[in-house]
Formats: sequence, C-alpha cells, structure tokens
Amino acid sequence: MTLDDAFASPMLLYQLFILACLLVFFGILLLNWRDVKPLFRGSRGASPFVSILVPARNEERSIEACARSLCAQSYPNFEVIVLDDHSVDQTGAILARLQAELPMLRVVSGAALPEGWVGKCWACFQLSKVAKGDVLLFTDADTIHRPDALWRAVCSMERTNADMLSIVPHQILGSFWENVIVPLVHFLIMCFLPMRMIWRSQNGAFSFANGQFILFRRAMYERIGGHEAVKSNIVEDVWLVKAVKRAGGRAMVMNGIDAVECRMYRGLGEAFRGFSKNLFAGLGYNAPGLLMICAAMFACFVAPNLFALAALVRGEWSLAFFWLPLAQSLLAILMRALIAIKFRLNALYAVLHSLSVAMFIAIAFNSMRWIFFGGGAEWKGRRYDFSKAI
Repeated sequence: MTLDDAFASPMLLYQLFILACLLVFFGILLLNWRDVKPLFRGSRGASPFVSILVPARNEERSIEACARSLCAQSYPNFEVIVLDDHSVDQTGAILARLQAELPMLRVVSGAALPEGWVGKCWACFQLSKVAKGDVLLFTDADTIHRPDALWRAVCSMERTNADMLSIVPHQILGSFWENVIVPLVHFLIMCFLPMRMIWRSQNGAFSFANGQFILFRRAMYERIGGHEAVKSNIVEDVWLVKAVKRAGGRAMVMNGIDAVECRMYRGLGEAFRGFSKNLFAGLGYNAPGLLMICAAMFACFVAPNLFALAALVRGEWSLAFFWLPLAQSLLAILMRALIAIKFRLNALYAVLHSLSVAMFIAIAFNSMRWIFFGGGAEWKGRRYDFSKAI
C-alpha cells in the first residue's frame, strides 16, 4: 500500500480525527491549568459582614464537622445559619446540641417545599431571607472549611472584582468507585470548558460553578432574584452563573483544594444516583444532546482501548488499528493524570479513565431513564421532573 493509499483509508482518517479532537481537549486543559488559580492569600483588606448559609437535609454523617469548621473561621465578621430541611435522621438533634454549644451557630427550620421548587433551591432561598450579611456564602453540609477559607474567599472576590465566586474544593474519595467516577467532574470542566470564558465572556454557554461553595455579593444575588430565579433547576449552580451573566455581573471560579474539602458521595450507589440526578437535568433534558455527548466520549476515550486491544490480540501493528489508538489512550491517561495532580486526586486511577467514561455513559442512560420511565430524579426522599417546563 502506498502512502497515498494509506491516508485514503477511512479508518486512518477516522483515527487522525479522534487524535485531533484529543489534542484540542489537551490544549484546553493546558489553558485551564494556568487559568484556574488558587484562592488568594496575603493582604486581607476589607471584611464585609458575611452570612454563611447551609441547607441540611438528612446530613447526620457530616453536619457536625461542617458546622464546627464554619464556626471556627478566623474571619472577624460573620454569622452561620443552618436550615434543617425536614430531616428524618439525627440531623435536627445534632444541630440542636451544637446550637447550645456554639454561640456563632443559628439553626432554623425549613418550611414545606412549594410546588415547582427543587429542595436545595427552596432551602437556600429561605436562608437568604433570614441572612443579615452583605455577602452570602452558600455551602453544603458535607464540606469542611479550614480556618482561613472565608478570609481567602472574600479577599479573592475583592481582588477579582467578582459578583459571584465559586471554588473547586478538594474531593475526599474513599472507595474504588468514588475514585473512578467523581474525578470525571474535574475532567469534563478542565478538558471541555475554557474556564477563562466564565469570567471574560457574558455568553451563558460558558458557565460553571460548584454548589458546594458559592460566595455572592448580596446586591447581585438580589438583582438576579436569588434562588427563586433557578427554583426548578436541579443543577442550580450553573444556572446561577447564567443569571449573573444576564444581569451584567462577573462570575469567578478558583481552585480551593487547600481551603475546603468535601466527600460528595460514599460508594458506588450514592455516586451513581447523585450524578444520575444531575446529568440529564444539567443539559436541559436534551436527549439528543446527551446521546451525542455519550457517543463522542465513547469514540474518544473508550473505543481507542478497544481498537488497541483487538489489534494486540490479532497481532496487527498497523497505524490505524494499533499505534494511533494507543497514542489516543495514552493521551487521555496523561490528561487525567495532570488533572489528578492539579486537584490532589489519586493519579493511579488515570489508567482506568476508559472505565470512568463507561460509567459516565451508564449514568447518562440512567439519568434519562429516571425522567422518561422512572417518575423523575430521586434524591433524599424527593422526586424531581421539571423536563416539561424546559
């Protein structure tokens, strides 16, 4: 076969196209490596009054550590308010004990969930109504904050002139499946979303925030209508960014792994259900769009391993069936390893990236199944299906 014949091969052209796509993703990753900076240290400057707001529903495993870390902040001017959202475990009893012990802590009980609201949005909206701060920090009950976390976040908000600041916390990953699945969040945002466009562009397509930690200037929060503006969005953090951009505000995302940590899920079941709740909703219930993403993820991150393995079994060392797929697989592993280093995750799991993507595809189909056949996404005893409202 001549060189011209080789390059005319449809399979070779396909493999070169996949490699080109991966190189684009790698380029985005390198840009994001530089652009996603750690929270600032140093000069602390002004200290506006901050309300730290925590929605809590059935959080008996984590609420005490979270509340204690928040009340121990070195920031001089803040309050901590936790809303018990009709918990049926020991969350309420734990909070009552902590409120008697920690003068900084205030506990409020949530009202009944109205029609058309996601539970977390309703809890955060109620918290905002009782908050006194000029700055509002919404943070999850499964987070733990180092004593200087609030200082650094407020300082970073001031220095970046942000109206909304979110961080990527350090993710505590205990089980095998947590290490396989959870880092996909980091991979997707670092390889597919040019993060600088979040704060440089007013285009809502470039939107990301982490609901585990969102710091708002109260004036901007009220200008967009608060959580009421996103009341039916399960992935409310991303839609809050879109709302801020529409209002002419500036959103910022920074690396907070040395300030806040979180164990998002525990084990395969929680991780699978948690991401199933978010994935389809995060794409606006766009089934064709999610199917296209699954196909692209399979082609870029699973199929290369299958091509290389099949060629290895057959003893075929061709460019199209072995060497290019091998290069694609190694590039994907390198990308995953770099992300692990950036966010202090276990880099050894990078070699299982194709398994991670296979789990992503399974979660995607389960996420759609819940909406089309399961009565809606289920989380903490509540079911949500706002697909008809899109």
